[in-house]
Amino acid sequence: MFVFGKDVPVVDAAPGVTRQVLAHEPQLMLVRVVFTKGAVGYVHSHPHKQVTYVASGRFEATMGDERRLIGPGDSYYAPPDVPHGVVALEDGVLLDVFTPAREDFLT
Repeated sequence: MFVFGKDVPVVDAAPGVTRQVLAHEPQLMLVRVVFTKGAVGYVHSHPHKQVTYVASGRFEATMGDERRLIGPGDSYYAPPDVPHGVVALEDGVLLDVFTPAREDFLT
């Protein structure tokens, strides 16, 4: 029921991007994603619903054909199969919540 960040592995997700899968169960997952300035969370899509919260930093976020600047305290919802991605304009941290859980993140 409790997940301590110090006990969870951090994996390289892309150049300048690390991912840490935190609390999860089959229908819900919390992931901490850390970006260095200039790092790219490439535009991609998946069948999961996703909510993202900007814990720190500033990002250019793409959702479908729309681009917005987002920063601390902002969030977005990525519906299933809608292309989305971010570019880190400075060092930052995103908290991603998925439903159902991203099984591909657990392998």
